[in-house]
Amino acid sequence: MDSAELRERIARWEDLHTEFKEWPVQPDDVAASLVAFANTDGGRLVLGVARDRTVTGVPDPNRAAEFIDSVALNNCAPPVTVVQEVVRLPGNGERFVLVVNVPEGDMRPYATNRGVYYIRTSSGRRRASREELLRLFQATESLYYDETPVTRATVADLDPDAVEQFLQQAFGRGLEEQGIPYETLLRNLRLLREDRPTLAGILFFGRRPQEFVPYAQISAARIPGRDLAAAPADRKDLAGRLPVMVEDAARFLRLSLEVRHEIGGFAPERRPELPEVALREGLVNALAHRDYTEGAPVRLLIFDDRVEIRTPGALPNTVTVEAMRLGAAHVLRNPTIYTLFARLGLVTGIRSGVFRLIQLVREATGREPDLVALPTEFVVAIPRRRVTDP
Repeated sequence: MDSAELRERIARWEDLHTEFKEWPVQPDDVAASLVAFANTDGGRLVLGVARDRTVTGVPDPNRAAEFIDSVALNNCAPPVTVVQEVVRLPGNGERFVLVVNVPEGDMRPYATNRGVYYIRTSSGRRRASREELLRLFQATESLYYDETPVTRATVADLDPDAVEQFLQQAFGRGLEEQGIPYETLLRNLRLLREDRPTLAGILFFGRRPQEFVPYAQISAARIPGRDLAAAPADRKDLAGRLPVMVEDAARFLRLSLEVRHEIGGFAPERRPELPEVALREGLVNALAHRDYTEGAPVRLLIFDDRVEIRTPGALPNTVTVEAMRLGAAHVLRNPTIYTLFARLGLVTGIRSGVFRLIQLVREATGREPDLVALPTEFVVAIPRRRVTDP
């Protein structure tokens, strides 16, 4: 860019691909601008121009360029690529303007180091809405939300003992027998990205997952009656790592549902009113397929006539209730989390969890679960077979 083109751009002023700032600038402000351009179509951040379109200049363009490089590397996640150029305005009182060219990012979506996602609009920048953020993730075919780095976390926030336990259960070999460095293993399992734990890593192996994702839990309640009008007879917020949450939820169900004991041979046989495998399928599906951009917990509600598992988020694109009933829905919202559960044998490897759940419940109760897709959540309502039923 030369001085004539710069003056022409100043005359046209800001648009979707151009933003002006007076020097000096704050790191957080610059990071937000870089992220917005990288998440949209790219653009130019021009430094040294005031809001009244006066060219105030940048006193030391070399130091300013080093500052911008540092912000692009350290204040953006993942780091944003920038190409900088200095424009000299000749004449009395020579001034320099720094032009920061930001290409459209190939690792979208980008966030600031404070975990905020921005996009560009014709009138400036703003925070990305949930729908826009989801489109950004979907546009990056190889990147899913559970594979994005948790920018506030470090490798130290992952529990090596939990990783070791998983390796023994899933592969029959611990870290030492794998023969590769710890962090390499984490990257291979998609638990580490850009030297930060991914969402899947924090949720499955984090020391304190809810410190980073407070809504990633199960809100369980035993409610007398058939609707939410009655106060819960028992209620628990189940937190911790995802496998621990599954076990705690299973324990809550065992305490809340009825069990029949039948004499078989010399000892009574335990007969739960609902098949535990089906309940586990429903719980694991909720944790593996929920929308983690929604700030709400999975809800496990036990009524007198049914058990409801409410999963935050609408169904993924192309997935319908009819396809799920037929076992024909193959879209994975969180493939890394799903794969980790599958390695532990907690889900079927053929992605037919809901179909299997329906079959098991039909065999046990003679009725099928209700599947309801709402705008903000997906509901599986499993009919209860009380021990007094014939």
